[in-house]
Amino acid sequence: MALTAGIVGLPNVGKSTLFNAITNSQVEAANYPFATINPNVGVVEVPDHRLDDLRTLFQPKKTIYTTFEFTDIAGLVKGASRGEGLGNKFLANIRETDAICEVVRCFRDKDITHVDGSVDPIRDVETIHLELVFADIETVEKRISKLERKAKSGEKEAKEEMEVLTPIKETLEKGLPARTLSFSKEEWVYVKQYNLLTMKPIIYVANMGEEDIENPDNNPYYLQLVEYAHKENADVVPICAKIESELAGLGEDDKAIFMDDLGIKESGLDKLIKETYHLLNLKTFFTVGPDECRAWTFKDGMTAPQMAGIIHTDFERGFIRAETYSYDDMMIYKSENALREAGKIRQEGKTYQGQDGDIMFFKFNV
Repeated sequence: MALTAGIVGLPNVGKSTLFNAITNSQVEAANYPFATINPNVGVVEVPDHRLDDLRTLFQPKKTIYTTFEFTDIAGLVKGASRGEGLGNKFLANIRETDAICEVVRCFRDKDITHVDGSVDPIRDVETIHLELVFADIETVEKRISKLERKAKSGEKEAKEEMEVLTPIKETLEKGLPARTLSFSKEEWVYVKQYNLLTMKPIIYVANMGEEDIENPDNNPYYLQLVEYAHKENADVVPICAKIESELAGLGEDDKAIFMDDLGIKESGLDKLIKETYHLLNLKTFFTVGPDECRAWTFKDGMTAPQMAGIIHTDFERGFIRAETYSYDDMMIYKSENALREAGKIRQEGKTYQGQDGDIMFFKFNV
């Protein structure tokens, strides 16, 4: 499943430095606006200790982690919805992503300029927030103008769609994102067609200085951001992009020593990858054997045949059943033979909804 999170923010907040660390790549990270013009895309592995444990048990020839895609998008400035800065190009790049990771500057550094002249995380968040709202208002108004006459004439579908669009427009005009609204299954059919920017789930990344990362709560900017995010049920991941960039260049042993010296148990990048994964309601199932142990991404609520289809469309088309057991049970019994003797291997059919940590073997006939 190719899912993408867009890394956004004002110029010079640390987006490209963070992206370099995420992908261990070297995109340009310069101290001036619009150093990133074309979106850079990087694929990262989702860290998962369960796959490490399964590899130890099965000793496969190959181990393949599930992956997630991050896109580094050019810095936005006030007026983007009216074409300022890179304007429409920036907004179009966000539109192509599944989720938004907004990097917010929560550090002072006189050597790194701020586009608005001072550090103020709430002002920065609201600058981007309002530009996305303005862009969505334009999208909704264009659609309404096409439907109004048909709705007034009594056309059923046009009236139904207008009933969906009207509360969205009213919400946006209050400065609130469209994701604060709830939609029925029938309404969602219309909503997803609009591809609204403020419908995308968001996670805030507080980019802090090295001196704050061990105890983020001591940073007043971070606390302001957490309070703001709480109001819209969003999460905040504290990170020091500079440190993460240094960690990315180290081997596993040196990385562990460096993190221990810093007093942190998990890198900010690992936290961000996991949080973004969960933000999109993604889960993981595994396939195991002597040739390969592999993690696969699936959407919460998917059925066994749909999960089989992630591996190959033929698996879904000819699905018969899924031989299934849990990672937790495997850690207790240590082998498939022991699991079978204990009655822990299940035969699941077409209506079974997959659970995070399922280990599956699909039987099919095409």
